[in-house]
Amino acid sequence: MQQVTLSLLVLLAGLPALAANDPEDWHSLRVGGLICAGILCAMGIIVLMSGKCKCKFNQKPR
Repeated sequence: MQQVTLSLLVLLAGLPALAANDPEDWHSLRVGGLICAGILCAMGIIVLMSGKCKCKFNQKPR
């Protein structure tokens, strides 16, 4: 299942790059990627700050 998801993600990420021939298309592709990266970064910070992710650093080794 993980390989199928990864393949689909690579396919969806690669298709716009193949169609982008002129510099204007590359600019819109770059801006779209920056927006997507910003949204993912903000979501990651929200998840970390929400308290749902509990990391225990004071664990004793087994």
